[in-house]
Amino acid sequence: MKKTVHIGVALLVIISCFSMQSVAQNSEKADLKISKKVEQLVGKMTLDEKIAELTQDAPANDRLGIPFMKFGEGLHGLWVDGVTVYPQAIALGSTWDPELIKKMAEQTALEARALNITHIYSPNLDVISGDARYGRVEESYGEDPYLVSRMGVAFIQGMQGMGSERYDKNHVMSTAKHYVGYPENRRGINGGFSDMSERRLREVFLPPFEAAVKEAQIGSIMPGHQDFNGVPCHMNSWLLNDILRDEIGFDGFVVSDNNDVSRLQTMHFIPETRVEAALLALKAGVDMDLALGKIPEQLSFHSTILKDTLTKNPELVKYVDTAVSRILAAKYKLGLFDSEPKAVKKDTIVSKKEHQDYAYELAKKAIVLLKNENNLLPLDLKNLKSLAVIGPNATEQPPVEYSSYALLGGYSGLPPYYVSVLDGLKSKTEGRVTINYAQGCDLTGDSKAGFAEAIDAANKSDAVVLVVGGSRRTGGEGVDRADLDLLGVQNELVEAIQKTGKPVIVVLINGRPLSINYIAENIPSVLETWYLGMRSGDAIADAIFGDVNPGGKLTVSFPRSVGQLPVTYLERPDFVGSGKGRYKYSDKSPLFPFGYGLSYTTFKYSELTLADSTIKSDGSTTVSVKVTNTGSIIGDEVVQMYVRDDYASVGRYLKMLKGFKRISLKPGETKTVSFKLGFDELHILNQIMKKEVEAGTFTISVGASSLEKDLKTISLRVSQ
Repeated sequence: MKKTVHIGVALLVIISCFSMQSVAQNSEKADLKISKKVEQLVGKMTLDEKIAELTQDAPANDRLGIPFMKFGEGLHGLWVDGVTVYPQAIALGSTWDPELIKKMAEQTALEARALNITHIYSPNLDVISGDARYGRVEESYGEDPYLVSRMGVAFIQGMQGMGSERYDKNHVMSTAKHYVGYPENRRGINGGFSDMSERRLREVFLPPFEAAVKEAQIGSIMPGHQDFNGVPCHMNSWLLNDILRDEIGFDGFVVSDNNDVSRLQTMHFIPETRVEAALLALKAGVDMDLALGKIPEQLSFHSTILKDTLTKNPELVKYVDTAVSRILAAKYKLGLFDSEPKAVKKDTIVSKKEHQDYAYELAKKAIVLLKNENNLLPLDLKNLKSLAVIGPNATEQPPVEYSSYALLGGYSGLPPYYVSVLDGLKSKTEGRVTINYAQGCDLTGDSKAGFAEAIDAANKSDAVVLVVGGSRRTGGEGVDRADLDLLGVQNELVEAIQKTGKPVIVVLINGRPLSINYIAENIPSVLETWYLGMRSGDAIADAIFGDVNPGGKLTVSFPRSVGQLPVTYLERPDFVGSGKGRYKYSDKSPLFPFGYGLSYTTFKYSELTLADSTIKSDGSTTVSVKVTNTGSIIGDEVVQMYVRDDYASVGRYLKMLKGFKRISLKPGETKTVSFKLGFDELHILNQIMKKEVEAGTFTISVGASSLEKDLKTISLRVSQ
């Protein structure tokens, strides 16, 4: 019987290998055909037609039958009306479950195709560098390159499809951004210059893009706005040609970020004219100029800018030909030459109930329980007669025209409906509990006029749900901050409600880590929900009443103050003398660390075991741990594995995430979780910037967060 099973497994492996080989061969043949078609088409194009093809919304060329390629944003659903809005990227990261993100991207692609959108400017593969002043923290999956890589690859595979499904009628082209090192600047400013060593580039910021190219075959890349080590990304041939194309193997097209070709002149002040700016970008490998609004003063890849120069210097036309060829190849791959656009009305609603329900499922998986003193949560609906719902983020007015709900975060489309926390709690209690609502204060205002009403609501209730944080008004692209405290008088509102003596649950709705010291010290239960999408209130109500057991974990560290920034678990060793790398009068540790999140149940980790305690430098093994649910209810746990080469030829971070798995456990249930340990997990960048597994000992840590107290450790030896 065993022999039969082994033969069957072997046959399946062989068939799978042949199938993959066949798909690869078919893909190569298709690419060759497209390459020939593109070459012939470019040969027929006039110079004006070629230049016209170099913008994000180049019109259809009726003479040659070149189709229009419609672009859109798709960070957590499309940025248009009538779509499904899923949790924001930072919340998606908190699920620690790439397969969930993949399915979301698949659904977004379907909605995009229904609107004739075939080119999506997502995902954001920026690794947050520990500076929460930066407004775009919410657009990233977190502060770790491995985590961002796994989430990014899943997103791209879902959006574009893989194998025979790649770019079919149910998928679209994805654009990874912002290449590269965009959040790494000294002031937390959007577009601020980044200055870093090649080592930091390759260890922290490049890996997600490398994974996007090699594993997910990303179709398009968008550079960052910034000056990178003195050379703006949009004219940086080392980044775009030497590394991205020659080293990593990217074969798609590069689209500029908005107006960034012209910004080489107007922001970076390198070329004196837009003609020079356009040529610098083309030569460096920028193929398409994204210029929203087509403002004449900002256009660069345009006949009025380029034609005279190209006519006088025909040897430069080769750069245009290369760019046009890459764009046309994308249109062929997407099947645009062989299809007619669908008729789409302005008021079309493409969001389906199936997608809305999935947005709800994602939201439930993303919630992080930061604190739960004396097991205040979950509330027992049977023992509750009244509940106060207080705070500026408890509900939201419908948006005005051409906008969306501020509590959905940036790059959000307008969903068919939005469920606020107040809505969700009312729906959950269905009249069985009296809901006493009071706003208390505005999100950013200084007025305390609403405090009395809020205190009254708290006093006549059995418990309080206090909803504070931020919104699109206080964070997102271009909304950077000099401090990270709650804005306005929100913190005073929290203090006033806490003094009523009622049990208080704080629900945070925000897009960046905040320095919530008073809340962390004084409020018994705290839920971090980020922006949970169109079904936010339903998911939060489920968590409050125990229909959902929060299982999310933080992917960004929370600072205690701005003066502590940057705060990230990716640290190198501190001074080991009398100072011990600490601040003199304040705690150096994060308020809440990377990988942290509690549960309504408890988990126990066994000691770690290695399949092999010693391996060769080109070998591999596995590390395993048994995790048991020691509580009384079902719960999810995110098991995390960190690796450190103990003694190596270069400096390293104290630990780096190299594996994670989200598991669900029933009360009393035990599951064994295993992680691979091989080249990908053990290599370092040596002194000549080459990946190498060095001989010596490695500390392998597995546990519930990045905190030392939450980790079990074991030593692995590697020999030559």
